[in-house]
Amino acid sequence: MTVSLTEDCASCAALCCLALAFDRGESFAIDKPAGVPCPNLSPVGHGCSIHDRLHQEGFSGCVRYSCTGAGQRVVQELFAGRSWRDDPALVAPMMQAFRGMRAMQERLVILTAAKNLKLSEVDAARCEALMSQLMPGEIEQQEVADFPGSALQSEIDTFVSGLRSYVTG
Repeated sequence: MTVSLTEDCASCAALCCLALAFDRGESFAIDKPAGVPCPNLSPVGHGCSIHDRLHQEGFSGCVRYSCTGAGQRVVQELFAGRSWRDDPALVAPMMQAFRGMRAMQERLVILTAAKNLKLSEVDAARCEALMSQLMPGEIEQQEVADFPGSALQSEIDTFVSGLRSYVTG
């Protein structure tokens, strides 16, 4: 099974607009703490009310940001399409899951790139095995929330560090 490593905002619930903190500066026109919906979030649905003019309004950070598909995985896989806007009790668990899924998706991006290296059979098999642990059907909501700092994250990071010899020649 494959997982998209590109965001699909239409399949998400604006988790980045809720879960991420913004610091006023070059990339964001306002300060926004994590857990507070962005004031530019449309009052209905999950769209941005200034999407067509983000740069002009001082939100270039939003334009550059990619969750690498974490948002739609959280909403669709872990919460069966439900949204924090429809059920405020989902705010905290969705934010936790988004944090964990972002870390998982980042590892999937790296492991996918590693597959393109001329890996030994052993390393190629290990890469595939690690990737399979991050795929749909293999993970539960609590595992996703607990992924940052987990043994699996450490195992992936150690494996990736060991691939240096393939790229440094």
